Amino acid sequence: MTTQATTRRVHRLEPAALAGVMTRDIVLFKRYWKATTFSSIVQPTIYLLAFGVGFGSLLHHIGHVRYVPYVATGVVATAVLFSSAFPGMFNTFIRWQFQRTYDALLAAPVDVEELLTAEILWISIRAGVYGLAPLVVGFAFGLVPTAGMLLVPLIGFATGFGFAAFGVLVAAIAKTIDNFNYVTSAVLTPMFLVAGTFFPISQLPHGLRTVAKFNPLYHCVALVRDVSLSTITTADLGHAAVLLGFALVMWRLAIWRLERRLID
Repeated sequence: MTTQATTRRVHRLEPAALAGVMTRDIVLFKRYWKATTFSSIVQPTIYLLAFGVGFGSLLHHIGHVRYVPYVATGVVATAVLFSSAFPGMFNTFIRWQFQRTYDALLAAPVDVEELLTAEILWISIRAGVYGLAPLVVGFAFGLVPTAGMLLVPLIGFATGFGFAAFGVLVAAIAKTIDNFNYVTSAVLTPMFLVAGTFFPISQLPHGLRTVAKFNPLYHCVALVRDVSLSTITTADLGHAAVLLGFALVMWRLAIWRLERRLID
């Protein structure tokens, strides 16, 4: 009986453990929130101004949608990507390899699954909030607020969860922090360029169009655009399913891989 009582159950998520790790993250975030918020908001805003306002003077509509609202709703996915994948990679690697924060936390009544789930949850909550920035900027350039935009933080959260977990997985695989340059250049940058953010994927060659449909960021763009522009269709159920499936798969892979690195 004593052995059974002291043995930790596998794959459990105690709310107290999750809350403890997230509380620590929130306390730390208070120290650097200005820089993080600035970079997470300004970068996608620059894309919005450059493409939406710049190209918008040359290309007024895509289909029945004006180009500025088209880009503003698409850039939401870019904001979510940058504010989730990068913290997932860099924060995880630094806390694990350099600061040894994870070793200290695992000495408390917290297991790897709880630790990483809490970290990913906190990153994805922030990503959902930061995803609103392009919409707010878009209001100044003619984007009309709609009730469907209230769903954008939830979409950003689901997408951010998947990409935060992806970042953790990359950190668990990378041998040095310089390896992140390969992921940024060869994976993340192409993903947001062929996600339908700035132009429809229907304009891509057939092969790239097929690949783009497997891009989770494309499904985020499509879903955000439909709820924001009140053009919701049954296809959005498929977009939501892809995002949830991506989040689930990345979450389990991240825990599996980093647990092998943390627990000898």
